[in-house]
Amino acid sequence: MAYYARALILALLSIFLSSALAAPMTYNVVSLGAKADGKTDSTQAFLSAWTKACASLKPATIFVPAGRFYLRQVAFSGPCKNNAIIIRIDGTLVAPSDYKVIGNSGNWLLFENVNGVTISGGILDGKGTGLWACKASGKSCPSGATTLGFSNSNNIVVSALTSLNSQMFHIVVNGCHNVKMQGVKVIASGNSPNTDGIHVQLSSSVTILNSKIQTGDDCISIGPGTTNLWIENVACGPGHGISIGSLGKDQQEAGVQNVTVKTVTFTGTQNGVRIKSWGRPSNGFARNILFQHVVMVNAQNPIVIDQNYCPDNKGCPGQVSGVKISDVTFQDIHGTSATEIAVKFDCSSGNPCSRIRLENVKLTYKNQVAEASCNHAVGTSSGFVQPRSCL
Repeated sequence: MAYYARALILALLSIFLSSALAAPMTYNVVSLGAKADGKTDSTQAFLSAWTKACASLKPATIFVPAGRFYLRQVAFSGPCKNNAIIIRIDGTLVAPSDYKVIGNSGNWLLFENVNGVTISGGILDGKGTGLWACKASGKSCPSGATTLGFSNSNNIVVSALTSLNSQMFHIVVNGCHNVKMQGVKVIASGNSPNTDGIHVQLSSSVTILNSKIQTGDDCISIGPGTTNLWIENVACGPGHGISIGSLGKDQQEAGVQNVTVKTVTFTGTQNGVRIKSWGRPSNGFARNILFQHVVMVNAQNPIVIDQNYCPDNKGCPGQVSGVKISDVTFQDIHGTSATEIAVKFDCSSGNPCSRIRLENVKLTYKNQVAEASCNHAVGTSSGFVQPRSCL
C-alpha cells in the first residue's frame, strides 16, 4: 500500500512540475516601471519586459494593462530562447506627438528576427496628423515611420489590433513566413498620405482575415516577392483599394504569385482590385491571382491593371514594362463604379497580359452599363459579364 501511495505522490509531483515548467511567465509592463498616463516615457519598461520574455526558456506573456503608454521608437529583436511570446494589450500605445522624434526612424514599433510572437488586442496611436499636415503644406518633412513592422520573422499572429493615424504605413510584413492577421482595424483620414493599411513584401504564407481598413492609401499593398497570400472578408474604404504593386521598380525583382483576395467590399475607394507596374524594364512578374466575391460601392476604377505607372513622369517615359502578368481571374465581382470605365486593362506592349479571365462580373455606372477598356490584354470571359468584355 505504501508503495502505491509513494508512486501516486511521485506521479502527482511530476505532473505538478511539468505543468509548472509549461506555465507561461507573465511580465506586466507597469510592474517594470511603465506609467499609464500617456506622457511618461515607458520605452525602457517595454524593452525590459521584452528582454525578460525573450530570455525565458518557457512561453512568456507581456501584459499591457488599460491606460495610455507613451513609447519612442522600439525594436523588439530576436532570436529568443522560446518561440511562444504573447503580447496582450488592453491599453493604448502612444507615439510622440512631435513627428520629428520618430519621423526618420523607419519604424515606430519593430519586431525583427523573432519566431512565434502573438500580438493580441490594443490600440496603436501613431499620432500622424501633424506629419500629414506638414506634407500637405509642401514643406520639407521627414518621410514618416511605419507604426508596426515585422522583419525576417516567422509564425506571427496579430489579432484584434487597431492602428490609428499612422505617420506612414500602418503595418508592414517584410521577409516573413507564416503570418496571420485577423480582426485588425486600420483608421486614418482618406487624405492621409502614404498610409497603406497593411503592406506585404518578400514574404510567404501570409493570411489577412476579418479586417476593416479606412486609410489614405492602399488598404492592402502587395509588394515584390509575395507568395501564397490569402486575403478574406476585408472591408476597404476610404483608401486606394487592394493593390499588387507597384512592381517593376527595379530591373532585378522577385515576382508575386499565388494570391487570393475573396469576400471583400470597397466603399468609395480610388481603386478596387488593382495590379500596377512601372513602365520600364524588369524581370518581375505577377501570376496565379484570384479576385473573387467582390462588392464595389461607388468605387473608382473597380478592376484595373496599369502597366504604365510612372509617377511624375520620371525614369520611365518612352519605355515599356518588363513585368509579366498572367493567370489573373476576376470572379463574381459586382456593384457600382464611380468612373465610366469600370474595367481597365492597360498592359505592357512588350509583355502583354495573358490568360486574364472575367467570370460573372456586373458593374454599373450611374445606373447605366459601365465601359471596359483593353490594351495588350489577352484572355477569356464566361458567364454574365458587364461591361461587355474587351478581352
